[in-house]
Amino acid sequence: MRIAQVAPLAESVPPKLYGGTERVVAWLVDELVSLGHEVTLFASGDSKTTAKLHAVWPQALRLGRPRTDPMVTQAALLEAVALRVTEFDVIHLHIDWLHLPLLSRLGVPFLTTCHGRMDLPGFPDVVRRFPNAPFVSISDNQRAPLSEANWLGTIYHGLPTDLFGPSFEAGSYLAFLGRLTAEKGPEAAIRIAHAARMPLRIAAKVPRGERKYFKERLEPQIDGDQVQLIGEVNDETKRQFLAGAAALLFPIDWPEPFGLVMIEAMACGTPVIAFKSGSVPEVVDDGITGFVVPGEAEAIQAIGRLSGLDRRQVRRHFEKRFTTRRMAQEYLHHYKALSKSTAGEVHAGLRSTLSKDSVPERPLAP
Repeated sequence: MRIAQVAPLAESVPPKLYGGTERVVAWLVDELVSLGHEVTLFASGDSKTTAKLHAVWPQALRLGRPRTDPMVTQAALLEAVALRVTEFDVIHLHIDWLHLPLLSRLGVPFLTTCHGRMDLPGFPDVVRRFPNAPFVSISDNQRAPLSEANWLGTIYHGLPTDLFGPSFEAGSYLAFLGRLTAEKGPEAAIRIAHAARMPLRIAAKVPRGERKYFKERLEPQIDGDQVQLIGEVNDETKRQFLAGAAALLFPIDWPEPFGLVMIEAMACGTPVIAFKSGSVPEVVDDGITGFVVPGEAEAIQAIGRLSGLDRRQVRRHFEKRFTTRRMAQEYLHHYKALSKSTAGEVHAGLRSTLSKDSVPERPLAP
């Protein structure tokens, strides 16, 4: 198939450091190419891919200098896609809602994967405006707030089997990996580690908007001994970080859509101790790949039960459920169905683009 993949421009594909969405896109694209498909990736120019790269902007926005208005790059991205829509059997977009007005009118087969939470104000109104736009969720829980959307199915993320070599030795510390925001639970992780009398290592970035939170709530607790902050990690240092841990702590306080770090830990043979929120019960097989717990007290107890888990079994479950091959094959099933359902309709859709009759005249909800 001729497949277009459209990535956000905030990070390169794959990202240099932190960036879950762009990392998943990179893995999916490379797997589709390995399966023999002709893939074009619309992304920043500093991306690295086995597909054909259409460089929409020279450098990803987060690390790029001078800083660029994101609206400018989004306009460039939509124009790049619009100029080439007839070249593809299907277009797969990872940019939330940005493309819906354009592609819904062009009549081309497209599919959207949203990688964030769906319970934010305004989202239901957007979905009602595009009732036929097809979506895939990354967990069943993610789609719950927008049950009226045209969900084709749920496809869990996957990563390459050879990306992280597992370690089957018991780790010597607890690990926390992710953004240092309150909803990710770093304070809970620190309390759990203290109560369990185990060292905690934190691999994370401090988002620009969370520096006050970090300075006031977290930094005073990071002593460099019992609680260490090691900063952001790349794939190699991440493997070492996760493989050396006794467990990954995932004490989230929000409806996590998927939680990529959980399967990264599993790939290393490292069990996950996670709060029962969002996608967690779908991703962690309780008692096999880790423990799903309601709160901090139960997480502390779970640390005492880690010796009863088989790290080889953790890795085997990862290979069974969360590989890029499985992810790519499931997406291909939907690509083929979408391509067949719109066969012969594309050019008619292009002729009707931007016709007045096709544009509803109603204001956005306040």
